[in-house]
Amino acid sequence: MTYDVAVSGERIERLLGALVGSETRATAEELLREIVGLYGAGLERVMAIVTEAGAAGALRGLAEDPLVSGLLVLHDLHPLTTAERVRAALDGHPHGHGAELLSVEGGVVRLRLEGACGCPSSRIAVTESIERAIARVAPEVARVEVESAVTLLQIGRRPA
Repeated sequence: MTYDVAVSGERIERLLGALVGSETRATAEELLREIVGLYGAGLERVMAIVTEAGAAGALRGLAEDPLVSGLLVLHDLHPLTTAERVRAALDGHPHGHGAELLSVEGGVVRLRLEGACGCPSSRIAVTESIERAIARVAPEVARVEVESAVTLLQIGRRPA
């Protein structure tokens, strides 16, 4: 079975929400925290063993795997910072070459699109595509703010 971290997280939230009674829900949440903590501790040991062994290829493979990468982010174990993962997503995106990463703070990524088409529908499509690419590598990002740096050609009167 293939797991998508975001889809699984949403399903877990939905299942917890379906529990009736505050005591039942509190017990289920405590159980979930214990299980997540146990798996997080195990994953932390795996990362330490791989790092101590100097297995850069294995570490890279773990960090690039979508499922494992999401779990590493969840447990604050990912070897790359959010900014580094966002830059990598932009570098691999067809329109990423025209995106300048301005900042990553408090779950908000700020970008500037250089030379983007002035057409609103095209800009929206490019922005949404970049947002999806960022969400895949940095699920902790809550919002992407994009400003456009479109230079318009100013046409004036012909000199006399």
